[in-house]
Amino acid sequence: MLVSQLCQIEVACCTLQTTILQASVLMRQKHVGDLVVVSDEGDDRVPLGIITDRDIVVEVLGAGCNPATTTVGTIIRRPVVLVNEDDDAAQALEQMQAHGIRRVPVVDRKGRLAGIITVDDLLKALASDASRLAETIAREQSQERRARR
Repeated sequence: MLVSQLCQIEVACCTLQTTILQASVLMRQKHVGDLVVVSDEGDDRVPLGIITDRDIVVEVLGAGCNPATTTVGTIIRRPVVLVNEDDDAAQALEQMQAHGIRRVPVVDRKGRLAGIITVDDLLKALASDASRLAETIAREQSQERRARR
């Protein structure tokens, strides 16, 4: 299955200049635990990184930094790990596993933000596929029982 079929297209974003306080408020408003940090808020958004609620707690609050003056750009890790919308879901999982991350921005052919894929998205797809496989087995067994009567 392609990443574009599994990823979330609605992505909460901020820029490098966004303060941690502003990022926290945005996460709360959007009911998300992460923001994709982009180069521009317009249509040509290029992902530069991700900031998570955990990053805020560990890197800002835990370090005693002021969230009202600390910017997102000072704490994001680089380079950002990306996947292409045309990549297979297995490739996204490989990237997550190799880098020890749970979320990956998805880009289009021009490198612009197209979505985000998470471990949760991959688990849902896997669970759905496993359920369909189990239904197939049950249906086959039922048909075989009827055919042998």
